[in-house]
Amino acid sequence: MSLSPRERVKAQVNHQDTDILPYTLSFEEDVARRLDKYYGDPSWRYLIDEAIVFLPLPSEGLIWGDLTETVYVDLYGTQWRVDQRIPHVNKPALQQPTLDNFTFPEVDAVFKLGWKDQALQVIEQRKDYFLIGYLGMGVFERSWALRGFEEALVDAIAHPSFYDELVEQITFHQLAIIERLLDLPIDGILFTDDWGYQQGVILGPERWRRYLKPRLARLFSRVHDAGKHVLAHCCGSIVDILPDLIEIGLEVYESVQPEAKNNNPYELKSRHGNRLTFWGGLGSQSIIPFGTPQEIHREVRKLCQEMGRGGGYILAPAKEIQIDTPTENAAAVLEAFLNQTGVKFP
Repeated sequence: MSLSPRERVKAQVNHQDTDILPYTLSFEEDVARRLDKYYGDPSWRYLIDEAIVFLPLPSEGLIWGDLTETVYVDLYGTQWRVDQRIPHVNKPALQQPTLDNFTFPEVDAVFKLGWKDQALQVIEQRKDYFLIGYLGMGVFERSWALRGFEEALVDAIAHPSFYDELVEQITFHQLAIIERLLDLPIDGILFTDDWGYQQGVILGPERWRRYLKPRLARLFSRVHDAGKHVLAHCCGSIVDILPDLIEIGLEVYESVQPEAKNNNPYELKSRHGNRLTFWGGLGSQSIIPFGTPQEIHREVRKLCQEMGRGGGYILAPAKEIQIDTPTENAAAVLEAFLNQTGVKFP
């Protein structure tokens, strides 16, 4: 008897082999439209059976809001420029390194009207899938969203007492949001926080351990206490802090960018595969846009065989299929993912 998508993910997180590998696969809409034309119709879209389902964000204001605008002010008071491909901070809420006269938004304001009903509807419709809630921005990202990216990095060095207070207050606020998410019958919480860049940890391992590790430990512990799984998305190279994340309870590491320094997924699996599940690993900055379709098929087979051996792996690109991906390569990713499940397409 075959397993449900949820059962497959649970088994992989428990480091058990499954009949097929659970996977996630998404495409930027421009790429998806090109595939519609490539295959002659959009029927390919209905063949994708992602094993992990994201609940809707509690509020768009947790990230960037309405991206049809030019400038957007989020719930925290930061002004974003959102008319470009990557939104960026235009005017941070905290102009100076102080929390004087600043108030975090009420938790009720974070959860848009009707959100719980919408989430429960998704849960009922997708109950055979691995369901996760997420906040949008993690502690580190929220710190620079409030202060500006460069300013937050300077704070961590030049104003350590303030930065310590800032990340503490962010953690307290996020715990309150997580409490609401944990009230739902879901499987886990995904923490999305880019601690890394291509060469290593943005704050540096020691400052990450000082400022973020104890706060993340509290957040992770609360999720575990509720009987849920802890997952984390992080871009870049975080190889230096992976043992720390495992120590404080991380179970699933998502993205696994193979292009980042010392982030070879096969080496990471060899080193940490008995304690950590890897989700991703197919290079969105390398083989997907620049390889041949044949190379893509070979790499997907290798990921399935080597990363999937003994459990602890969820197949996925490191990023959704990006706009610069040639159509033939996007088709190769789709077909390779479907083929490993036994779906022969086209």
